[in-house]
Formats: sequence, C-alpha cells, structure tokens
Amino acid sequence: MTVAIVIPAYNEAKTIGQVVEGVTDLGTVIVVDDASTDDTSDKAANAGAIVVRHKTNAGYDGAIESGFAEADRIGATGVITFDADGQHDPSFLGAFVEAVEGDVADLVIGIRPRAARWSEALFGRYTRMRYGVPDILCGMKGYRIELYRNNGRFDGSNSIGTELAMFGLRTRVRVLSLPVPVSPRADKPRFGSALRSNVAIAAALGRAIIADLAPGTRNNGISPH
Repeated sequence: MTVAIVIPAYNEAKTIGQVVEGVTDLGTVIVVDDASTDDTSDKAANAGAIVVRHKTNAGYDGAIESGFAEADRIGATGVITFDADGQHDPSFLGAFVEAVEGDVADLVIGIRPRAARWSEALFGRYTRMRYGVPDILCGMKGYRIELYRNNGRFDGSNSIGTELAMFGLRTRVRVLSLPVPVSPRADKPRFGSALRSNVAIAAALGRAIIADLAPGTRNNGISPH
C-alpha cells in the first residue's frame, strides 16, 4: 500500500527541505508548490519529494486538491495532509499513516491543544456539538483514497481544508481522532491578516452548516475514537 503525504507549500523554502526529510520514510511525499516566488520547488525536490508546481496561486485548498489528484494518479491508497511551515511534529505522523495503512479508519483527524483563532474555535464548537470532533481545521488529517473518490474532489467550496472531512463525517465513515502538538510558525500565517482569516473561516463554517442542512444529509451522531 502506498500512503502519500501531501504538503501544500507557498514560499516555504526556509522549512520545506527539513519538513520533507522528516517525513520521507513514512510515505511518498508530494509537495504542491503553489506558485512560490522562492526556491521552494528545488528545496523540496532535493529533499526527495515529488513536486507539483502551480503556475498561478490556487490557495490552500487548491494546492491540496492538486496533491490528492497526484496521489490518486500514482496509485496511493491513502493520503495524509501535512503543513510545510514546521508547525507539525513529524514524530506524530506515524500514527496517522498506521491508521490509514492498516485500514483502521477512513478519516483520521488531528486535534490540536487549542484553536489559533476565534473563528476556528467557533467552527470546532459546531463540529464538536454535531459530530463529536472538536478541531476540524487541523492541517494534519488522514484519508483513505476511496473517501476522496466518493466525494469526487478534496474541495470545491473554499472550505479551508474541511470539505472532504465534513463529507466523511456526514456519510458516517470510520473516524479516528488523534492529538497533535503544534509549534509556533516561523513565518507569516498562510491565510493573511487576522481579520481576513477569521472572515474566511467563518464563511467556510457557514457553507458547512448549509451543507449539513441539505436534504438527504446523513449526519446522525458520529462518535470518533
């Protein structure tokens, strides 16, 4: 079984090489360079990653979308998403790989100690109440590739990385939650200013609620492990 580790990256030349080297023994690393203006692509390739490069910036969701497409193309049966900024500890990635590789869960959700923004806390409060998942926005998640194929995409609604996970929760797939620590970022947040990021996340929450209320949605009380 091939597990792909998808890392979206935009101007992450300072950290991407170390990040790739830290996870390359756990799966096939796919770095999606989202039209960086630095040498992110070269650093990622030199560290051993497959590099998918965007000619124009597609944003966080668009980058991971390309990563999933590449993972599916190379025959990966599972995908783990992992951040390029050095906030995630690679030592915790093994548990995600084992859960997906061992067919323990269809969806593995990382749970951070605390939300970074009030909008994230609000989104987490909603998903905790509805699905028992307190942190839907953690960048470290694991997916069986069938989940991606069944939804037909990773994201198509600017969901801040939540659409596919929410689809899994609604359709009552096997869910595993795992705690993950988060280190401080070494650079600026990817979503821009606090106001801009909070507005984008709040809008994504609104779209998720609308999708939850759509006729035929199956969301009757999932209890993650």
